[in-house]
Amino acid sequence: MPTDPDDVRADFDRIARLDVQPWEMDDGYVERLLERLPEPCGRALEIGCGTGRVTRRLAHRCREVVALDASPEMIRVAAERSGEHANIRYERIDFERFQAAPGSFDAVVSVNTLHHLPLRSSLAGMREWLAAGGALLILDVGWPQGLRGLGQRALAFPLSLVLRFWHTGRLRLPPDLRAAWDAHLEHDEYPAWEELRAVVGEELPGCHLEPHLLWRYSLTWRAPYST
Repeated sequence: MPTDPDDVRADFDRIARLDVQPWEMDDGYVERLLERLPEPCGRALEIGCGTGRVTRRLAHRCREVVALDASPEMIRVAAERSGEHANIRYERIDFERFQAAPGSFDAVVSVNTLHHLPLRSSLAGMREWLAAGGALLILDVGWPQGLRGLGQRALAFPLSLVLRFWHTGRLRLPPDLRAAWDAHLEHDEYPAWEELRAVVGEELPGCHLEPHLLWRYSLTWRAPYST
């Protein structure tokens, strides 16, 4: 279940003021996810754009990108870093308040945001915004239960340290940024894997749901063409 939106917004306002990282540990998964965009891709919607690290990648692949975030500071930083991308429109708005006509987008993308939203209604809304043949691409936090999930969590922590050191030369985040993320984690809640699978199966028939290391899973779905 999502936590208080005001708490989440305040957390990300704080993080946005501190975040100057050139690398995120899920960058590899993001690149694999974006390889599944339609070709060509006209309009794309990104939900939970943060500082725009994924948005700018979308801008290279899509004619137009509409990027949403509830955090004013995230939107401010994202816009500052995206000046060379004239095809991005950032909008500071809560997901539940955003409106678009059905079939408005060739792709809907969300990275590490779905767990902050009501699961079923959010997936249903994303589905309705897709044009026929459009792609819903989600990367988020979560893992299976049981031995499989336990094994993934056991590998994720040491792997994350190795990757961070390889890319940044440090094992941990800077102290102030780490403190901000630790505070946010107190507000984070994730759907149980079985609940996620059940809801995805009902709302997005034929969807591909795949667990990954580094506490992540990906979800990909194509909107059917009319018959």
